[in-house]
Amino acid sequence: MELSDRKQKILAAVVEQYIRTGEPIGSKSLMEILPMKVSSATIRNEMAELSSMGLLEQPHTSAGRIPSHAGYRYYIDHLMGARELDEESRRKIESAIQGSGDPEQLLSKAGEVLAELTNCAAVSTTPAGESTRIRRIEMVPVGTRTAMLVLLTSTGILKSRFCRSDFPITVPMLEHFYNVTSSDLVGKPLSEVNITTMQTLAASVGAEAFAMLPFLAAIAELARDASQTDIRLDGQTNLLGYRELEENAYELMEFLRNGEPLNALLSSSKDGVHVLIGKENKYRQLEHSSLILARYNVGREESGTIGVIGPTRLDYAKLIPSVRYLTDLVGRLLTQSIDEE
Repeated sequence: MELSDRKQKILAAVVEQYIRTGEPIGSKSLMEILPMKVSSATIRNEMAELSSMGLLEQPHTSAGRIPSHAGYRYYIDHLMGARELDEESRRKIESAIQGSGDPEQLLSKAGEVLAELTNCAAVSTTPAGESTRIRRIEMVPVGTRTAMLVLLTSTGILKSRFCRSDFPITVPMLEHFYNVTSSDLVGKPLSEVNITTMQTLAASVGAEAFAMLPFLAAIAELARDASQTDIRLDGQTNLLGYRELEENAYELMEFLRNGEPLNALLSSSKDGVHVLIGKENKYRQLEHSSLILARYNVGREESGTIGVIGPTRLDYAKLIPSVRYLTDLVGRLLTQSIDEE
């Protein structure tokens, strides 16, 4: 919809003032903060028209106006403008996550600092994707019949487990294991590595088949684990401090604890920063909440999601740059750690 310049300024003022105070805004209050001179009666008329257009709401008969979900959307898409993250916040983010090792540790630090910076719940998913491949497989003997298997993916996910064989682990068997895994498994997509393919592979290795089968089966389990997206939540209790979320706080917390629908929501996020406001979310438990989500890349692969969950009355102009900067930094650090391998 098209708005006149005056309507745009009034809508922006209502949104920004409501974000700051959490209180409905009346025409007299707006008259003091608008950048142009206009009468209180004119402001009331414009606010009434904005309400009829669905951009403002009147929570009580005699109260001022607050933004509707559509009003927030119009503000973000047309009025907010781009804003860079301030230097202090950048330094805080960088100092919090620099030096983190594997992706899980890095995302843990990222979630903690994001929850602290935004006073919202921070959410992130570990790197995953259809194109994720096996980068390296290691077998480390820890006994005559026991070894630790380690699998590293192209997105930096590291999985390991102990495995036991009924046969001694000999040097020739180790050499055969590395030859087979290097030629048949390294570089293969995780989605193509399963028990069936491992049984077929074991059948092709000849006399060592019975000794190697437990280790190949364990690799299939590691590949399955590495292909599953893990969700991390930080700062959920921050949400209890917002009165707008009091009525459905229990439902919201239960939704966040139930990983499956949240994972589906995060996996569907688009490239760049994606904002979902209130009823734009398809889940009823989120109808009073907003999500700011962004995808991060490892190398050239779109790998995971980082974002925040809070009430619709969020300082979008501040939080969107925070999520964007943190997501870009996480992607760069994960890419660097893999390139250094």
